[in-house]
Amino acid sequence: MEKEIKILAIESSCDETAAAVVVNGRDLRSNVISSQIDLHTLYGGVVPEIASRKHIEKINQVIEQALKEADMTLDDIDAIGVTYGPGLIGALLVGVAEAKALAYARNLPLVPVHHIEGHISANYIENPDLEPPFLCLVVSGGHTHLVRVLDYGKYEILGRTRDDAAGEAFDKVARAIGLGYPGGPKIEKVSHEGNPDAIAFPRAKVGDDVYDFSFSGLKSAVLNYLNGCRMKGIEIVQADVAASFQKAVTDVLVDHAMHAVEEYHADKFAIAGGVASNGVIRAAIEEACKARGVKFYRPSPILCTDNAAMIGAAAYYDFLAGKRAGMDLNAVANLKLGES
Repeated sequence: MEKEIKILAIESSCDETAAAVVVNGRDLRSNVISSQIDLHTLYGGVVPEIASRKHIEKINQVIEQALKEADMTLDDIDAIGVTYGPGLIGALLVGVAEAKALAYARNLPLVPVHHIEGHISANYIENPDLEPPFLCLVVSGGHTHLVRVLDYGKYEILGRTRDDAAGEAFDKVARAIGLGYPGGPKIEKVSHEGNPDAIAFPRAKVGDDVYDFSFSGLKSAVLNYLNGCRMKGIEIVQADVAASFQKAVTDVLVDHAMHAVEEYHADKFAIAGGVASNGVIRAAIEEACKARGVKFYRPSPILCTDNAAMIGAAAYYDFLAGKRAGMDLNAVANLKLGES
């Protein structure tokens, strides 16, 4: 399109209050994130009620800062994009209410965005050559999806987690070995000091669907190992447990991803989501793609965790497709990809 489409995007699905200005889906003019990690660390995980309250306190501030950093005002904005699911219902409602208020007051189009679609679209911001179709592995605290991106806004889910998402498993294992919250970054850091082959943790496969994931059994295997060591008086080497667990997760993710690459003859593969910022996982998938002649894409770590830039990228393509919401837009906590 010749005209620049400027999207003001809002994200509040969990514990980051975020706003961004994205032009034509790929030109990032600002990306402001107010994280609540330090606050929720006190409780060992996200407390939904506290998250919602903090979103209310911060949302106007991050929007004002995003517009300021983009050197724009609301008069320059062409549409409002907002995450409306999935996520914590109270947290989502804060962002949705704010987006509806702005759209109504300024008579702007309101574009509802699926959170997972946002994660996938984060890859567009730093990779101008990336266009559908491609395969994408979404790994985050609440989601583990293997997706065929058929076109902008059109997806086929090949596999998803049957129980714990990869990020949930990281958090639970980190807590069990005394690292605390958030688990992903802490396990990755400690794992560099450990032996990834020290403990043979299981690599689960779901028999009736080769692309589905299951990490609950792996988490239980780690807990059983820890309990066994304590009962037998065996020293627990925290770094070895972290490294061995991380390798088990990585092996499963790579196995599923490359199975899909080969079956669908993909020549482009992307990763997305908070766990996709894990350096070990990124390197393993990149190496596997390189060995098969597949071009590998990944967002910068700041665009892997929850942010509004990715919502702005997704909103742009949804805007072009004519997707709009009215003032009756509601948050949907368990929204499935493809239902949006």
